[in-house]
Amino acid sequence: MVARPPTGTIPETPGSYQFKDRDGRVIYVGKAGNLRQRLSNYFQDPRNLHPRTAQMVSTAVSVEWIEVRNEVEALMLEYSLIKQHRPRFNVRLRDDKSYPFLAVTEDEQFPRAVVMRGRKRKGTRYFGPYPHAYAIRDTLDLLLRSFPIRTCSPGKFNEHQRLGRPCLLFHIEKCSAPCVGEIDEMPYRQLVQELCDFLDGDTDEIVRRLEQEMASAAKALEYERAARMRDRLLAVRKAIEKQQMVGDRSEDIDVIGIADDELEAAVQVFFVRKGRVVGRKGFILDKVEELSPGGLVDRILEEIYGDEPPAGVPKQVLVPVEPDDSPTYEEWLTHLRGSRVQIRVPQRGDKRDLHETVTRNASEEFIRHRLRRAGDHNARSRALTELQDLLGLPEAPLRIECYDMAHLQGTDYVGSMVVLEDGLPNKREYRRFKVKDVPGNDDYAAMEEVLTRRLQAYLNERDQPLDDELADSSTRGGRSRIKKFAYPPQLLLVDGGKGQLAVAERVVRALGLQDEIPIASLAKRFEEVYLPGRSEPVEVPRGSDGLFMLQRIRDEAHRFANTFHRELRGKRMTASSLDGIPGLGEARKKKLVQVMGGVNAVKKASLADLQELSFLPDAVAQAIFDRFHQGTASPPP
Repeated sequence: MVARPPTGTIPETPGSYQFKDRDGRVIYVGKAGNLRQRLSNYFQDPRNLHPRTAQMVSTAVSVEWIEVRNEVEALMLEYSLIKQHRPRFNVRLRDDKSYPFLAVTEDEQFPRAVVMRGRKRKGTRYFGPYPHAYAIRDTLDLLLRSFPIRTCSPGKFNEHQRLGRPCLLFHIEKCSAPCVGEIDEMPYRQLVQELCDFLDGDTDEIVRRLEQEMASAAKALEYERAARMRDRLLAVRKAIEKQQMVGDRSEDIDVIGIADDELEAAVQVFFVRKGRVVGRKGFILDKVEELSPGGLVDRILEEIYGDEPPAGVPKQVLVPVEPDDSPTYEEWLTHLRGSRVQIRVPQRGDKRDLHETVTRNASEEFIRHRLRRAGDHNARSRALTELQDLLGLPEAPLRIECYDMAHLQGTDYVGSMVVLEDGLPNKREYRRFKVKDVPGNDDYAAMEEVLTRRLQAYLNERDQPLDDELADSSTRGGRSRIKKFAYPPQLLLVDGGKGQLAVAERVVRALGLQDEIPIASLAKRFEEVYLPGRSEPVEVPRGSDGLFMLQRIRDEAHRFANTFHRELRGKRMTASSLDGIPGLGEARKKKLVQVMGGVNAVKKASLADLQELSFLPDAVAQAIFDRFHQGTASPPP
């Protein structure tokens, strides 16, 4: 564990600090406006630290720091160190997707337009990113009719320059053939600039210029040139239609949407320039370090704007929550842009609607990301193998059962049992339990009752003699009784920490199943896995398929229990004091309440008043009166 440096040696200035392990590798990088104050937070009782922070401090053997002049420089230094060292305890970008960009090679004598992926090159201007390469090619195919710049490779360009004749693209008017001198460098550069302006969202001026050129050509009776201008104008308008209009034409904004859980976050970014969506980007972050919602936004802003963003830095960035250090990040972005940048949380109007759209995209991508992992047979096989190795199971847990409880201040106590078979949910095997023998609020007692009922049912069905099964089958017309609990789990998982694990262990031992059914618990807050006989949690690697599977079945058990609880609570809350009266069905009850003016009026009504109602038989009227006047003598008829 890292030793605390003498307090007087730590400066009270802004800077970045780095924790290192015994091999000298950087395992965590942070930033601070006051290094002494920030670092002192790490050197306290580990029980008061977040588990991930405590694990980092226990792994580190030294801490170093670099002083800078202000907090913006500290932020920039932190980002560059994270990129350089890839520390294991910092948030990590887990998505390996390489988004395509439309790139214009401005550093060449005759720039070309090309689809590019991967690392950015100096001297190249990038537009996008786009979700699919075909979207770029379709747009570029339309724009080349209006801005006929070259798309060929340097080798192809040099070949036609040597041959002295242009390629087919010149003849179909999708290239101006600078290779053979059909256009001079300056007019060609103007075409390139017009294309870049268009891709930046500045479309009005280009449309206006094409319309003027078409009108002047027609006026001069140059009909072929006017027809070419018309075709170019149509192509430009088609390309404009492909760019979604989401705001005012003067607006340059980036919109960030986030969907996350305890382990990961899906991020979607829409780049809006001149009111049009000119690109989008999405990625998955692995939440290795302890992060508040604002801290997560901090890390996302660093990921987006740390390297020079292709679309540049806009005037405004819309986020779901304020960054933890909003002034510093605004100052940093202002420095990158060269003019004022605002970071805002949209509250109303069109910007709020746009932000909700981007957040919905992030949520859908997060669901797809989890479904891809859940539906991948290889991933499921790896997960089961990992769980067998990490939990010390005798075999891969092909059947996992998970249990959770739900209640509201001790009322409507229910339990849920969900089942994964071969890594997939088997909803036919799900079971719901109404807790019967637990007064008040006692999760441990409720869990004990549910587990006892489930495992005792398994023992009863397992030990049922064959003769009893045959007899039961014959009494049911040849159909055997359905066994609801005939199969034991190869891993019994409870939602909770050491307390819930102790309950499960006690139940299994009481029923003599300790050698047959392995048990474990998963604590939701810190995603820690506990096993019997171990005081410390099992280290299941974050981001692993095994932990993802445990998290998934735990979340499903939680959802299933809460759904059942809401059903019971809803029925109880809609229950009426008129329920259960003999002869008073739903139709009569509804009519009675309507005629009498409410349930309270029915309670206060005399027997004579009830007997006057033509739709109530005298016996039903008497039953209603007796319900609310027990111990009161009925008046004579």
